[in-house]
Amino acid sequence: MKKFLCTAALLIALQTVFAQTVIDSTRPVAPPRTPSKTGWKKTDLSNRGNDHILLQFGVDSWGSVPDSVRTKGLPRHFNIYFMLDKPFKTNPKFSVAFGVGVGSSNIFFDRTYVDVKSNAVRLPFKNQDSTDHFKKFKLTTAFLEAPVELRYNTNPATPNKSYKIAIGGKVGTLISAGTKGKTLENRNGQAINNFIEKEKSKKFFNGTRLVATMRVGYGIFSLHGTYQITNFLKDGAGPEIRPYSVGLTISGL
Repeated sequence: MKKFLCTAALLIALQTVFAQTVIDSTRPVAPPRTPSKTGWKKTDLSNRGNDHILLQFGVDSWGSVPDSVRTKGLPRHFNIYFMLDKPFKTNPKFSVAFGVGVGSSNIFFDRTYVDVKSNAVRLPFKNQDSTDHFKKFKLTTAFLEAPVELRYNTNPATPNKSYKIAIGGKVGTLISAGTKGKTLENRNGQAINNFIEKEKSKKFFNGTRLVATMRVGYGIFSLHGTYQITNFLKDGAGPEIRPYSVGLTISGL
């Protein structure tokens, strides 16, 4: 009799435990909570990466210019910036970033000689349809720049897995300007020789530029656009040129 009572008690206990386990397993699990604005204060963001290095490349345009300025091909730019990112304490989805870097641009011309060494007041764009000319001719400029961005990340704790928007600007100082011509041809397009000419002069170019910027993307990739507010050339040195560009940004660290 005692064995029967002990066995029955054990079976009842096991049944109770099993039933409780089933009920707990079917109970819905609460989704993870996103930190509130006050909760962000307890989230450690000191070691997070957030676009401390920007690599940018894309296409450039001089917009509407006189017919004498005959560009061709695929004008392009390459930029590299090192940035510091400071999140807002009240809401680190927003942050301010600033830094330093170098931006360069290459503009290609069609049977047009850009005489950066000229003694004239205005920068000459010489038509070479009926004379010897270079098969490839480009104007290259490089600026030392200080960019500033107001940034928004949908998930500041893991910025490499979040959507991003950044608007801002950059101010730059001209460090180099020059032309390069390669492969001399006659008026009929026949090669004369492989002569290469390089000329450098900052005489005609505005030494300071101010540019408006914007980026939109996800993770380490984003699309960027820029518009130069200041004129590319000095006052009186040539037509009004305000370059703009679009391209791809790869960010890291």
